[in-house]
Amino acid sequence: MWILEIYQSKQGEGLWTGQYSVFVRTLGCALRCRYCDTPYARSNQTETENEVGADLSPEEIVGRVLLLDLPHVVITGGEPMQSPEIVELTRLLKEFDYQITIETSGIVDVPVLCDLMSISPKLSNSIPLGTESIEQHEQNRSKPEVVQNLMHRYNYQLKFVVDTTNDLYEVEEYLSRFRGVVPERVLLMPQTVDVSTMVEKASWIVPFCEQHGYRYCPRMQIIWYGNKRKT
Repeated sequence: MWILEIYQSKQGEGLWTGQYSVFVRTLGCALRCRYCDTPYARSNQTETENEVGADLSPEEIVGRVLLLDLPHVVITGGEPMQSPEIVELTRLLKEFDYQITIETSGIVDVPVLCDLMSISPKLSNSIPLGTESIEQHEQNRSKPEVVQNLMHRYNYQLKFVVDTTNDLYEVEEYLSRFRGVVPERVLLMPQTVDVSTMVEKASWIVPFCEQHGYRYCPRMQIIWYGNKRKT
C-alpha cells in the first residue's frame, strides 16, 4: 500500500473538526482537480514534485499509527479508496479500537470499516486547466451510484468545495439525484488557501447554508497553522 506520510494533527474540516488524529496519507488518485491541495499525493512519482512514498503493508502502517498514540485515524490521500489493501488496513485498525474517518471523492466503493465516510464529490469547478488532464478527470469525477451506496452504508458527510456563487446551484442540482440526503450532513467549504479569502466567501456561503439547513465548513487548519503541509 503506497503511503506518502503518517503524522498527527487536528482535523480541520467537517463534523469532527478539532479532533486530534493520526493522518495516513495514501498515494494515487484518478482525479486531477484544479484546486487540489495535495498534488504531491497523486501518484508514486508526482507531476509536481520528485516525491516518492513507501510501499507499506497494512501491518506496518498500523505499527506506525500505534506509535503516535491517538484514538482517531484519518485515512486520506490522494484517493485512499482506490488502494487495494485499504479494506485490510481498516480491519486491522478496528482490532485496536481506532475511530476511523475516510476522506474520499466518492469514486470508488469497497467494503471498508469506518466511523465517518467523508465524501467530497467534485463539481465542475474542479476541472483542470491543463487540457491533457481534462478527459481523465471528467471520466472519473462523478460517480453518483457510488456516492449513494456509501451514504446508505456509512455514517457520512457530503463536503463540497465551492468557489463562486454559481457552485451553490450546482450543489443543489447534484443533491437532487439522491434519496434521503440529511441537510445537516451537507457541508459547503470555501475554495481557498488563505484566511482573508475564506472570510470573503463565507459572507455568501453562510446565508445559503442557513437557508437550506446545510453546514458551513471552514478550513480550520489554515486558521490554526497557515497553508502548510502535514496540517
